[in-house]
Amino acid sequence: MVPRKYLAVFGMLVSCFMLWGLLNNMTDHLVPAFKTIFNLPDSTAVYVQVSFYGSYSVIAVFASMLIQRCGYRSGLLWGLGVYIIGALLYVPACITQSFWIYIAGIFVVAGGCAMLETTCNPYVLAIGDEASAVRRLNFAQMFNPVGSIIGIVMAQQLILAHLNPATIEERSQMDPAALDAIVTHELFWVCVPYVGLCLVAAAIWLFFFRSKSAAVMEEEAESANYRTIFGILARSPKWYLGVVAQTFYVGVQIAAWTYINLYGQYAFGIPKTVAANYYIISIVVFIVCRWVATFCMKYVDPARLMAGFAAAAIVCTAGVMYLPSTVLFTVGTLPFSLNIICLILMSGCMSLMFPTIYGIALGGIDKRAHKAGAAGLIMAIVGGAVLTKWMANIISSQLVLDAGEVVKGAVRQGSCFLKLAWGCSQEINWEYSTSEAALRASFVVPAICFAVVLAYALIFSKGKKS
Repeated sequence: MVPRKYLAVFGMLVSCFMLWGLLNNMTDHLVPAFKTIFNLPDSTAVYVQVSFYGSYSVIAVFASMLIQRCGYRSGLLWGLGVYIIGALLYVPACITQSFWIYIAGIFVVAGGCAMLETTCNPYVLAIGDEASAVRRLNFAQMFNPVGSIIGIVMAQQLILAHLNPATIEERSQMDPAALDAIVTHELFWVCVPYVGLCLVAAAIWLFFFRSKSAAVMEEEAESANYRTIFGILARSPKWYLGVVAQTFYVGVQIAAWTYINLYGQYAFGIPKTVAANYYIISIVVFIVCRWVATFCMKYVDPARLMAGFAAAAIVCTAGVMYLPSTVLFTVGTLPFSLNIICLILMSGCMSLMFPTIYGIALGGIDKRAHKAGAAGLIMAIVGGAVLTKWMANIISSQLVLDAGEVVKGAVRQGSCFLKLAWGCSQEINWEYSTSEAALRASFVVPAICFAVVLAYALIFSKGKKS
């Protein structure tokens, strides 16, 4: 898959995939951490995610302009440098105990990650034969969820483990000096992993700065002005439909993983610390299935393979919505039922989708448009914020309709709250509490997302015309 002369470059690119996977998952844990530390309402704590994903949607455009002008190597150097600057902003935020300086730091950190993603994905596609490009990107992306697991562990052991167990009410009654000491200690441990990773980022930066093999691996295609580039993309349905498919895929990944813990809590009444193990298991299944899918791509067209995975994901989503929570077996204190197994397998079905959509979208189009096209595919990450909110709105609905009305209502209402769209007042007739029924109903959103990915895969499988 990778020419021998670029193996070292490819290895360092893989480390970048791990780095932003690690950062993405650590940032998810800052929402509950900051809510406790700064005594924030949910509407304010959520600015952590707004800042992170908002940065992706903005910075990706500038990153594509940078690499279009200066090349992949410069994009990597800038991305790593921006991350280091953002992480160092955590230090004055800790000293001043300022939530909003942290938000600024998170925005800059995410900007560095956006630059790395915009650069690394097309870079991986470029360093080898185009016939194996999708498989090569899937191989590199296999290490992204490995970074995610490391990020989860680091967040739990370095950030959440050092939070004082005092409740918000107990903190409000504390002596100001005592509370200040607690907050300073907690914020110090928020800084430790982010600032510590600056050393890793600096080592990668130094490699690409000094590496001659990285220096010669710049874009070989003829330069073009932006009018020509956008014309190429506008005439490439693979690309612009790929952006749509990517938006729905990223949305379903983040939304499904956001509520997997909550689903386990409602299904079995177990504490969130126990339910969190479902997320860990899902990530492991995701990694294993990505390895399997990458191997299979040597023999099966990637688009057709993705179509099969998407169809299986729709079946698993139906199981999450309708199968009972009857316990089949337990592993330690962790119960498993048919619907939970479907929820975990759904993660396995998602494993190959991001890199495969990415590779198909940029495959076969003029290389002069690869860098700008990469920006659109990375900006699609904003789907995580939009579709997660769509699921949240359905879950928040106080009145859950019957299964058919749920589907029609969710499609018709879009990202708005699930409401009585046409005067139907019949409540769902399931043997679950309203909260669990609403949570099950919200998984109509992943079903719709997987259907979009399935359609994209079928349209652009080999032998099909655009």
